[in-house]
Amino acid sequence: MNYTIIGGGFAGVKTALELAKDPKNAIQLISDTDTFQYYPTLYSSATGRSHLESWVPLGEIFAEHDNIHVSIDRIIGIDAEHKEVVGATEARYSYKTLVIAVGSVTTYFGIPGMDQYSYGIKSYDEIRRLKERIYADLSGQKKLDKNYVVIGGGPTGVELAGALGAYLEKLSEYHDVKRPHVNVRLIEAAPRLLPRSHEKLSARVQKRLARLGVEVQTDTMVEKATAESVIAGGRPIASHTVIWTSGVANNPLFAAHPDIFRLNPRGKVVVDNHLRAHKNIYVLGDNADTPFSGLAQVALHDAKFFASNMKRKKQRKPLKSYAISSPPTVVPVGDRWAAFEWGWLRFYGWPAALLRRCADFIGYSDILPFGQALRPWHASTIEERDYFTPTPKSHRKSGSKR
Repeated sequence: MNYTIIGGGFAGVKTALELAKDPKNAIQLISDTDTFQYYPTLYSSATGRSHLESWVPLGEIFAEHDNIHVSIDRIIGIDAEHKEVVGATEARYSYKTLVIAVGSVTTYFGIPGMDQYSYGIKSYDEIRRLKERIYADLSGQKKLDKNYVVIGGGPTGVELAGALGAYLEKLSEYHDVKRPHVNVRLIEAAPRLLPRSHEKLSARVQKRLARLGVEVQTDTMVEKATAESVIAGGRPIASHTVIWTSGVANNPLFAAHPDIFRLNPRGKVVVDNHLRAHKNIYVLGDNADTPFSGLAQVALHDAKFFASNMKRKKQRKPLKSYAISSPPTVVPVGDRWAAFEWGWLRFYGWPAALLRRCADFIGYSDILPFGQALRPWHASTIEERDYFTPTPKSHRKSGSKR
């Protein structure tokens, strides 16, 4: 069987790996980047940990699979009649069975200035740009910004806000910034943080953030961003370091092909109980209108489900219908503290943080052999010194290494 997969994220990569177990399958994976991005650790890479924990080369993942071919391209068109997809490079790729798992894109909800003046952490380039902003203040003016404003009280925003203060203090000490006072604000439009979680968990997380010195503003709409401020709840907040973690929309590829895809009111692709959206076209992960889509665990589940059904189809067995239960979630908030939730079960502190470490290793192991999975998992314990330079004299005297 021949399969064409669009997307190098959790769903796309895992689907390729599952299908590749059958040596008779030929798989072509098309991705707009040559690395797999491990989204759960982006906040950590943005606050001083090694970038190796968040990016793994696709060549490394597929090194042992001769029946997987990777093409680097961004798909901009689908010709269902001729069974072809069209890349931004103008290349055309034929398919017999097409799997689309291209993930979501950032949306700013039309907030004036937010796309121009805010920073993000959803890619290597975004993280590098944010670090350069922080470094410019510390190395040039020798002072911190008045406020570091994180927009969005979902898991990413909470994780980033919880880690940002300690990172800034460490940088300040290294650059000899006298008596730094770090002001981190977290702004959420909903009445509480983590609105998809239980109210008790949201309250515990907000209490933890307060202990870390993070000022939380819920039920607050962001109205505008400028080069030196953000207006939230009708009041300006002085800041040139506004970090946007809120707002995602489905990839525009689907809306551009209304003859192929039917979308729900949230822009997700309507699929049947086999994840099929059109004849010979399947949609997995964040893009599909399925329960709990948007989580890495769901993307991995979709990949395994699809590959299992393709195996059953080849064996002429009845296909299974799609089903999924609520996956567990673990949200780190600062060092050695996390909040765990799975149905009615909730617990907090270092046990949850330890569980998150185990969950990350399992996540890496889903796409890499055991030995190779250890490298990105261990990278989360390594400090990346890229924006600690140049080395101040006081550190050179003490023998500190760059």
